[in-house]
Amino acid sequence: MGFTIQDMMISSEERYRMKYLAGKNGWSNSISWVHLVEDTTIIRHFWGKELAVTTGLGFPTKEALMELARHLVQRHAAGLIVNIGNYIEKLPDGLLAYCEENDLPLLTVPWEIHLSDMMKDFSIRIFVQGSTDEQVVNALIAAVEQPDNQEAYRKKLLPHFDVDGTFQVMVIASEGLDSMDTVDRRKLSYRLQVYLEQITHNGSFFYYNSFFVLVANAITPELFIGLGEGMLKRARKRMPDRPIYVGVGSQVMDIENLSVSYRRAEVAARMAMRTKTALLQFEEMGIYRLLYSCTDAALLAQMKQETLSVLEEHDRRHNSNYVETLQCYLEFNGSIQAMAQSMFTHRNTIIYRMNNIKKLLGTELATPAERLPYQIALYIHNML
Repeated sequence: MGFTIQDMMISSEERYRMKYLAGKNGWSNSISWVHLVEDTTIIRHFWGKELAVTTGLGFPTKEALMELARHLVQRHAAGLIVNIGNYIEKLPDGLLAYCEENDLPLLTVPWEIHLSDMMKDFSIRIFVQGSTDEQVVNALIAAVEQPDNQEAYRKKLLPHFDVDGTFQVMVIASEGLDSMDTVDRRKLSYRLQVYLEQITHNGSFFYYNSFFVLVANAITPELFIGLGEGMLKRARKRMPDRPIYVGVGSQVMDIENLSVSYRRAEVAARMAMRTKTALLQFEEMGIYRLLYSCTDAALLAQMKQETLSVLEEHDRRHNSNYVETLQCYLEFNGSIQAMAQSMFTHRNTIIYRMNNIKKLLGTELATPAERLPYQIALYIHNML
């Protein structure tokens, strides 16, 4: 997950006498770059994940500091370091409260610290960690694409993960990702990473196969779901015009089974997008687990056509709703009373329609075996 606020604190708490004052939920924010900020103009060009450092020269009042923090939150910054002692003696309580509420890490270093040395140190660490992360991502993709070729990924991942432990994949989808400009897609990636809390180097986030992917190692499924829910909550608040959908794969044991969790997460993400469901777990999909896992779209369309085409044609010609009526019939196991209540239609009308449907289909729909093909066809109808 890159060089994070946590990494920075571990390496800098003593060396730079750094203190962490607020925004504790941003502990795992990864840092893309470090900028010295003395006015808000430069922040307009932030992509996300930038760490802002200020002496306070351009922010002499409480109101100015609050404005700085608001700009950083709007631009999805990784955090803010304030150089205390000359222009700013003490940070206002309102700033601490705002950073805590918006998960923006707020840190201080004393005036005696040479900011240029500190920023150079962080920049080198960001670069080194970025190179390592790229190698990790390539190895994880190899694990997804070539699970049987363990030489391509196992040893490479061993220094970074418990490769014998549990893995779980989250696939994050949004409309038009594959057609987005590379720069815009990277900006969106940075924002989503800032929204993910409580995961640092037991996870990896990357773009693959038209989706954003989060791989987590050795965390509980409950915590993993919480990560997705928290990210969605922050995305809805900060990017209301960009719907995000999350599919969660099964937890698997050992890195060689990562491909299983990935494929299931992708299936769940595709159904989540289709049904406009914010977060969907593979295990919650029922029979759709099989249908969305089928890569032969032509076969699915053929199965639906063979079974429902006569009703679809009747609906087109007569402006009727026989497909909907059949679906309701199967849902309520043939109960005319339940169908009438659900469809707000008189029971005699329901009986009339069902008699016509049975004639058109050439079946009485009397047994589970007779009903099953139509149940499957209707599931396909709903997903296409």
